[in-house]
Formats: sequence, structure tokens, C-alpha cells
Amino acid sequence: MRVLTAALMLLLPSAACAENRLLYFEAQGVTGYSDTKDGIIFHSERSEDVMQKSSIGFDFIQRLSGETGDFGMIAVQSRLAYDPDAEDEIEPQLYNAYCKYKAGWSDLWLGHNRPAFGLSSALDSHALLLPTLAMDGFGYDRDWGFGASHDLPWGNLSASLTTGSGMPLRFEGNYLASARIAKGFLSQDNYSLGISVAHGETLHTMGYELMGDEPMELSLVGLDFSFLWDNYEARFDAMGGKLMDEDAYALFARFGINLLDEGRLKLEIQPEYSKVGNENGIHFAAGPSYQLTDTITLRAMYHYDEAEDEQQAVLQVYYYSKVL
Repeated sequence: MRVLTAALMLLLPSAACAENRLLYFEAQGVTGYSDTKDGIIFHSERSEDVMQKSSIGFDFIQRLSGETGDFGMIAVQSRLAYDPDAEDEIEPQLYNAYCKYKAGWSDLWLGHNRPAFGLSSALDSHALLLPTLAMDGFGYDRDWGFGASHDLPWGNLSASLTTGSGMPLRFEGNYLASARIAKGFLSQDNYSLGISVAHGETLHTMGYELMGDEPMELSLVGLDFSFLWDNYEARFDAMGGKLMDEDAYALFARFGINLLDEGRLKLEIQPEYSKVGNENGIHFAAGPSYQLTDTITLRAMYHYDEAEDEQQAVLQVYYYSKVL
């Protein structure tokens, strides 16, 4: 761990202050059962996808400060994942890898971050088992490029221009322009309503796998809504337009209830329907999440994919602890 910490320090500007650094160690074990394979699996999605697999990694944040206070940050989050079902059993994975600058009129970012589109732009699910629409092909959970975000008294405006390649950085004439306007702050108002648009020529990727060399049209309009009430949570995401040169739309909902002291136990259900061209299907996911200790979380998921005619049961032990 000391070697890892020392290596990260070399990546940072010499002017950065040590007290503004945060480093977390992350580890997880993932295993499950698939009725299609009629055997044990070691991933929560497909083996080509990055989420979730047994892995170790780190989450690093460096706040950049001057005489007048913070003016930016550097964020790097990476894993080394293992999945014997995948083509590459051991795979380096890079999630966050961006720098952010507070320009006053806007927060600007450059690197690998969340595009300004849909519920996934406001919901960090890097450690969760239940997938979002972005993980199921409607946009990208993370993408390479740059963006801007500005908070107003009533909500937020954000926009991004990214490569439209997702996890890998590829240039084949591909791009994705996105924008989202949101009313309400979930942490303050207990609700957030967002309207998004996205257009580009994007690559069909699954994790780090390139499924086709030619960019295809993505033109989507999205509406998302998140709501908190007492110990209940509800999230919705709806999209429609063009995806991979085909007419497409999707409907997504996630309902949760927090139980026990400090909401240590969460129960969630998640129905989803999507249609791309002539292919359509229902996805259903459900499962509990239990905060065993301050650093260890246990999660389980049942997942049904109508299109693949597959049922999965997945277990995850997730460890996340501050190093410095």
C-alpha cells in the first residue's frame, strides 16, 4: 500500500497540499449462478462488461487549493479485476480519471467522467450490483472528453462533449454531445427532475470490447426523476430516439426502502423495458444491500433478462476503507 501511495503522489502537482489528499482502498468479491450457463459465474453483468467483478483498486482525490481556497480537483479511480469467464482473465479498469477546475461561472472537467445525460449523470453506481440504462447500452456510464456544470438556486445545468466510446479511448470519427437541465437538488430538496438530450456518432462497446468499427447514430431525449420520502427512494429514467442507427426507447424504475439504524439495510426492486430496432425485452433486478461495518457492505441481486432468456443470482462482498 505504501508503494501505491508513493506512486500516486508522483502524478500530482508539486504545489498540492498533502492535507487535501484522500486515498481509499477498494476490494470486492463477486460470484453467482446463471441458469443459461448452468454454472457458477464471476460477474454481475456479461463477462465483457466491467461491472461487477472480483477486484482490488483505489479511489484517489486531490483537491487543488490556493490562497483564496479550492480551485479544482484531480480524481482517479481504478481497479484490477479478475474474471475467469472473460477473454482476459485479469483486466485493468479505469473509472474516474479527470481534473476539474472551478472557473466561477462553471465547473469544468477534462478526462474520463460521466456524460451529461440521464439518471446516470447524477447517480454514482460504480460499486452497485443493480445496473442503470447507461450500463445496458443507452449512453455511457463513463466517457472520455470534457464538460461543464453550473449550479443555480433552483437546479443545475450541465453539458459535455465526449468521444462516444465509453471505457476505451477510441477515435474512429465518433463523438457524443450531451446536455442536461435539472430542477431541484436531491440532497436538499429530496427530489430532482432532469431533462436531457444527446446526439452523436458513437461506437458500440461492451466494457473495453469494441463490438463494431463503424460509428452509429445516437440521438436520444431523456427524462429522469429522483425522489426521497422518509426512508423510501424512487428513481425513474425514460429515453427515446435513435440508438445504433435504430429506433429505440427505454423505461426504467428503481424503488428502494431503507431499514434498520442509519438505513444500514436497503431493499430494492428494478423493472426495466427497452426496445432497439426489432429487439425488445424486459429486465428485472432486485436485491438487498447491508452495511455490515463501516468498511464492508454485503449485496445480493436477482436479475432476469428476457431477451437473453437468462436468470442470475449474484453475491458481492465490498470493502472500501480510507488509507490517508
